[in-house]
Amino acid sequence: MPTTAKEDYLKALYFLDRENSRISMTDLSNKLAVSKPTANNMIKNLEEHGWVIYRKYQPVELTEAGRKMAALIIRKHRLTEMFLHEVMGFGWEEVHEIAEQIEHIHSEKLFTRMDEMLNYPASDPHGSPIPDKQGNIPEQQYQTLVDVPVGGKVRLCALGASSANLLHYLNRNQIQLGTSIEILKIEPFDHSLLISCDDKTPLMISRKVGESLLVE
Repeated sequence: MPTTAKEDYLKALYFLDRENSRISMTDLSNKLAVSKPTANNMIKNLEEHGWVIYRKYQPVELTEAGRKMAALIIRKHRLTEMFLHEVMGFGWEEVHEIAEQIEHIHSEKLFTRMDEMLNYPASDPHGSPIPDKQGNIPEQQYQTLVDVPVGGKVRLCALGASSANLLHYLNRNQIQLGTSIEILKIEPFDHSLLISCDDKTPLMISRKVGESLLVE
């Protein structure tokens, strides 16, 4: 079983790979806030397990085994978030830090039971897809709110980013998954959006917030 540190590296590599298939040591060290020599040493260790392909001065590549291992860690994380939210009543802004700790537990029975109790959810509290037991992650065909034209009516399905600050902002404005959103106006100056949520009082949001809201 991989250590906590190895699992953190695999997760980081997985998300970097989805953003850009050419993963540099600089990208990896920045994402994990470690030095490049530290990241380099860990990558060599991961290569010994067959989880990455590493060549000096070349991008790091995840192998299929490494990608599956990372996806299964993400599965544990997202199942935990859903369990904390649906069963234990934690807010969607509270679950990430707790799940970061629980995801490193090596007990298949625990996460299988979570999955059963939740009736096999397809996504977590932020709308991110939960990988299956084989590490497969379904693709989501959503668009960002900023891509919706004036007059468009959509439903919030997921978040492209789920920082605590964003989640608190959405809470304050009573925006959650399933919220119906209509684009009333796009400000020419800064592309901020005037929206109506569930036919309530119009609200102006920044383009940055709009880019984080995934809708259909």
